[in-house]
Amino acid sequence: MVEENLEMLQAIKVYKALGEPTRLKIALLLIEEKNLCCSTIGNKLATVAGSTLSHHLKQLTECGLLNLRKDGTYIYYSVNREVAAKYAPYLLE
Repeated sequence: MVEENLEMLQAIKVYKALGEPTRLKIALLLIEEKNLCCSTIGNKLATVAGSTLSHHLKQLTECGLLNLRKDGTYIYYSVNREVAAKYAPYLLE
C-alpha cells in the first residue's frame, strides 16, 4: 500500500512537471541530445532566461525524470529513461 502511494506521488510529480510547456520542451530536447549542460540547453531554447531554466531543470530532476552528472563546475542533464518509460512513454516515441 505504501509503495502504491509513493508511485502515485511520483506519477503526479512527473505529470505536473511535464504539464508546463517549457519543461516538456526540455525533456524532448534531452531525449534527442543526451548529457547537455544548462548553458547548452538555454542556447537551444533561446526564449528561456537562465534563472527560469534552472527552476525548470530542478523541477524535472526532483520528480525523477532527469538525471544529473556533475563534472567540475558543470552539471550535465539526461533523461531517466526508466522513469520516462513508466510515466511518460510519449517522450520515448
